[in-house]
Amino acid sequence: MAIKLVNLTKKYGDFTAVNNLNIEFEDNKLTVLIGPSGCGKTTTLKMINRLIERTSGDILFNGKSIDDINPIELRRSIGYVIQEIGLFPHMTVFDNIAVVPRLLKWPEDKIKKRVYDLLDLVNLDPESTAHKYPAQLSGGQRQRVGVARGLAADPDILLMDEPFGAIDPINRETLQDAFIEIQEKIKKTIIFVTHDIREAIKLGDKIAIFKDGELVQYDDTQNIVQNPKDDFVKDILGEDSQFKALEFVKVSEGL
Repeated sequence: MAIKLVNLTKKYGDFTAVNNLNIEFEDNKLTVLIGPSGCGKTTTLKMINRLIERTSGDILFNGKSIDDINPIELRRSIGYVIQEIGLFPHMTVFDNIAVVPRLLKWPEDKIKKRVYDLLDLVNLDPESTAHKYPAQLSGGQRQRVGVARGLAADPDILLMDEPFGAIDPINRETLQDAFIEIQEKIKKTIIFVTHDIREAIKLGDKIAIFKDGELVQYDDTQNIVQNPKDDFVKDILGEDSQFKALEFVKVSEGL
């Protein structure tokens, strides 16, 4: 599904969190939003599924204004994965993943197949994992369940807000590698917020760099690394960005 932001603006009193943002996200690509704290990247993400209402501008889904789409139906059609994961502690892994399909009144046999298929997809054994509770899982396992839940209703769009940010570095690398493999299989339109440029280069087909609520540069990952627009972008990329880019190519090609 194509998503287009047109003159998108969000203000809180005199403070402008997002200013006149124009960007089009490509179908079946992973776009990373990155920038300093408070730059507007998470606010932008939350406006896309109407967790935050915009002040002005528009958000188009396949050319249709967000105002013409029922907010509840919109959120059900968009997967959402956050750093805190948000799994319900009193519910099993199976029931956590099944939340949205049950809201959509899927038949139970279809739900079971979907849950087990998704656990397979995120490299968790369905038989040994489905009936555990979140407290019985490691942090990395809980995050995998969070990704599975975000994909449960087979949404066209997946929004991810620093999903691996709370994971230790070793498990974070493992989750990133696994997610690259998952995206190769599912080919969703993914908008992914991070503060980690290494993660952005590793995962992103495209990168959007934000500063003070405005879009500074938006391009294919390799083009941004090779042709940073200004000193701010160079600072975000860091001195070893070319080496980071080489590592990204190796991971994506499975070398």
